[in-house]
Amino acid sequence: MSPVDATLAVDWRRCTGHGVCAAAVPELVSRDRWGFPDLGGADRAPVPPELRAAARWAVASCPAAALALRRG
Repeated sequence: MSPVDATLAVDWRRCTGHGVCAAAVPELVSRDRWGFPDLGGADRAPVPPELRAAARWAVASCPAAALALRRG
């Protein structure tokens, strides 16, 4: 993957607001006032190369399987 073709995506139908993603990669994910992930107001956030390992950890750790690391 090139520096700009990885994104972290949330499946809102699955997300239950555990906050594991925000703990795993706080540089990309914060929590809204209800505890759900906030990717800067979008469903996807670009993942720079230096944060890919943390983003993969967030995806693997999500108890609701609501995150995905995607191309583009």
